[in-house]
Amino acid sequence: MKRPILVLCIDRDNDLYEKGKVSGPLIGREKNLEGAVALSLADPEDPDSNAIYYSIKIFDQMRADGHNVEVVTLTGDKRLGYTADKEISSQLDKICAEINPVSCVLVSDGAADEEIIPIIKSRIKIDSTKIVFIKQAKELEKTYFVLLEKLRDPYFSKTLLGIPAILIILLSLSSYFGYGLEPVGIIIGMYLLTRILGIDNIVFDIFNDFRFSFERTSWISYIGAFAIFSIGIFVAYQTFQGGVGMNLGNEKLVAHVIGNSIWIIFVGLLLIMVGKSIDAIMEKKKFRITKYILYSAAAGLATFVMLVGSSWIVNISEPYVDFGGFLFSIGISLVAGYFVTTFVNWYRKELLVNMKIEGKEAISEHGSYLGKIVGIDAKRGKIIIQTVFDKRYVMPLSAVNSIDENVILRS
Repeated sequence: MKRPILVLCIDRDNDLYEKGKVSGPLIGREKNLEGAVALSLADPEDPDSNAIYYSIKIFDQMRADGHNVEVVTLTGDKRLGYTADKEISSQLDKICAEINPVSCVLVSDGAADEEIIPIIKSRIKIDSTKIVFIKQAKELEKTYFVLLEKLRDPYFSKTLLGIPAILIILLSLSSYFGYGLEPVGIIIGMYLLTRILGIDNIVFDIFNDFRFSFERTSWISYIGAFAIFSIGIFVAYQTFQGGVGMNLGNEKLVAHVIGNSIWIIFVGLLLIMVGKSIDAIMEKKKFRITKYILYSAAAGLATFVMLVGSSWIVNISEPYVDFGGFLFSIGISLVAGYFVTTFVNWYRKELLVNMKIEGKEAISEHGSYLGKIVGIDAKRGKIIIQTVFDKRYVMPLSAVNSIDENVILRS
C-alpha cells in the first residue's frame, strides 16, 4: 500500500485541551472537525481552530486530486518551551510509527508554531508549509489583539502582570518598614528560580486539587485548618517577639520561629488531608487517597527535619541537638520516605487491580489521547493500552495519576 502524505497541524500551546477539552493527537478528518468545532465554540477568537479548518481543506483538496493523504493535529502543552516540544515529539513519533507517512504538509497559525519546524524535519520530510492568518488582522492591529489576548490568558498574565505587581508590592513594603532592597531581591530571585524549574506549576497543581466547596465534607476540615493556621501565625508572631527580646541573631531568630510554629501548620495540613480522604471515600474514588497519604507523609517528614534542624541552630533549651543528630534525622526521613512510597505504590497496585478500568480512555497529564485501556497485567504491574490503530503497548501501573471518567497517566 502506498505510504500516505500527512497534513500536519500543530497546536503547540494545547488550546484544544485547555479550552475545548479535546485530547490530542487528532487523527482523521472527523476527529479534526470535531476538535475544531469544540475549540471554536469555547473560544471563537482562537487562531488554532482556523489552522485546523485549513488543514481539513488541504486534506479534502489533496484527496480529491487522488493523493493518499491523512490529516493529523498534534498538541503540545500550555507551558510551551521544552515541555510542549517534548509532547509534540512523542506524539509525532507514535504517528510516524503507526502511519509511516512519506512526507507532510505543515499547517501553522503563526510564529510560535514555527519553532517546532526543526523537530518535525528531524522525523519527516516537509513538502510544504502554510501559515494561516486571519484576513482582517493587519500587522499593527494583529499585534495589539495578540497582546490583549495573551494578557487575558492566566498563564501569560501571571508572568506579564504578576511579576511587576509582586515587585511593586514588595518594594513598597520593604521601603515602608525600612528593610532595604535585599529582601526584595531574595524573594524575587527565589520566585524566578521556581518558575525556571517548573516548581510553581507543581505547587499550583497541588493547590488546585484542594479547592473549597460546601458540597463536599472537606469544607469542615478547611474551616478547622484555617483556625489552626491562624493560631500558628499568632504563635509565630509571639515567638518572634520573644526571640527579639532574647537578642537572638537573624538565623537563630528564624529557626526559633520555625521550631515553635511549624508543627501547628502541619496539624492544619493533616486535617485538610483527612477531609479530602473522606471526600474520596464518599465519592467512591479511593485511588485519590494514595495521593493524600503521600502528601501527608511528605509534610510530616519535612516538619520533623525542620524541627530537628531548628533545634540544632537555636540550641537554647533541652533537648540539645548537635549536627550529627540533625544528619541522623535526615537519614531517618529518607528511610521512612522510601517505606511510605513503597507502601503507597503497593496499595495503588492493589486498588487498580480491583477497579474496573478496562474500556476507559487513557489520557496523558498534558491532555494527549493515548488510547483505550484493554487490560491489566497484575503480575508484571502493567496496563495494556490499545491505540486508535489497534496497536497495543504497555505502561507501568505507577504511571496512573488519577482515575475519573478517564485514566490520567504520567508520561
